[in-house]
Amino acid sequence: MIPGPVDMNHVMQTSDAGHQAHATVGTYVKVALVLTAVTAIEVAAIYIRALTPILIPTLLVLSLAKFALVVLFFMHLRYDSRVLAVLFVGPLIIAVAIILSLIALITAAFMVRA
Repeated sequence: MIPGPVDMNHVMQTSDAGHQAHATVGTYVKVALVLTAVTAIEVAAIYIRALTPILIPTLLVLSLAKFALVVLFFMHLRYDSRVLAVLFVGPLIIAVAIILSLIALITAAFMVRA
């Protein structure tokens, strides 16, 4: 048998149960402009000699802000259920902890040799 026409409104309502409405194109353009501005600030910060003592922490904070914007909007995590957010953030925290531990171990190994 050939199925009849599908009511797309019904499909969208049932598949989006528990989800918020997604952002508009204008929101994505605004986020892209913010990401562009933050990238310009990062590039400019490299050339400002007065920021040399705090350059690395500044770049890390700006990169973290960009990462959060990309994850929240372009990966749609902001509009998905909290369970998916926990499934994303939990392993991310574990990965960051492992990376920081490895950095500390390698640094300590080189300090002992020196």
